Amino acid sequence: MTSANWRLEGEWIKNCNCAFGCPCDFNARPTHGYCQGLVAMRITKGHYNETSLDGLCFAVTVHFPGALHEGNGQAQPILDESASPQQRDALAAILSGEHSDEGTLFHIFSLIVTTMHDPIIAPFQFSFDQEGRTARLVIPGILESDVEPITNPVTGAPHRIQVVMPEGFEHRGAEVASARINSLGAIKFQTSATHSSLAHVVQTPQGVAA
Repeated sequence: MTSANWRLEGEWIKNCNCAFGCPCDFNARPTHGYCQGLVAMRITKGHYNETSLDGLCFAVTVHFPGALHEGNGQAQPILDESASPQQRDALAAILSGEHSDEGTLFHIFSLIVTTMHDPIIAPFQFSFDQEGRTARLVIPGILESDVEPITNPVTGAPHRIQVVMPEGFEHRGAEVASARINSLGAIKFQTSATHSSLAHVVQTPQGVAA
């Protein structure tokens, strides 16, 4: 059972080193046998008990040596510098998975990560256009990631594809796009023209809200 009342609604980015069409969404193995990536969110409306989280951002970089369900992952949270100490504690509590029901996103994450690097407190630049399949995340000196539409290899025109997951624990549907990542924190890696999911999500202790 959960012990806190929280809700996160907002703009969600998931970028990783795999080919377009994240294999995790299909219960398939990572493209290169391992996973390096990030999730990031700008909270348009949120709270943890009585603490408002409106307007805050967070990100988490990850590395898994194999498929995510096999565990043994590493993660590093990055929390918004503009958050108060109380708000940072609230975000950390949500990300810990301790206040989420079994089988929900943050609870699963807590089970498959064995090395949690110290969190970073830093400023965020976050832009997001789900319809246009573009986004940009900049955490100076720590993490940069750009998202753009996949292009048709013959015509060069923007390509559009969506993933719909009626029972998804991360989101219910996302636009698929192309990501570039430069991660400089504890989990260092670079990618170019790799997978991106852009979604609007609502996460609660019971999982994704319909």
